[in-house]
Amino acid sequence: MNEKVLLVYQDVDDYKIESVWASKSGDYYRIENIPFFAKNVAFGDIVSVEDEDGALYFDSLIEASGHSVVRIIMFNENDFSDVTKSIEAMGCSWEGSHIKTLISVDIPPEISYDKVKAYLEKGRAEGRFDYQEACLGFK
Repeated sequence: MNEKVLLVYQDVDDYKIESVWASKSGDYYRIENIPFFAKNVAFGDIVSVEDEDGALYFDSLIEASGHSVVRIIMFNENDFSDVTKSIEAMGCSWEGSHIKTLISVDIPPEISYDKVKAYLEKGRAEGRFDYQEACLGFK
């Protein structure tokens, strides 16, 4: 059974909370979707939580999955389909957010980050989108 784990993150001047799905893994939880705003946590990571009145708050990273997370904000809605198809063609998955042109991208450990980074840099240079490396899961 999946449960919500709450990730506290700083957004400009204040703290906010993002929830992610997680499944129980022994004494810990495995993150089951791509985080959007919290940094340094990725799909598949094993984390410990603190239970505060039934709410599960992220405590610490126990085991990194090797997955990486980048966020992409497109400057033109018309680029959405092309960008997401390109991401998928590289072997990555993505999730959309409440912001129409913002996606969070999961890069599995078996996918070359250099290839993804080259695509990201090209898109940035062309002025199509900007990106942020939220969690790099490789050494």
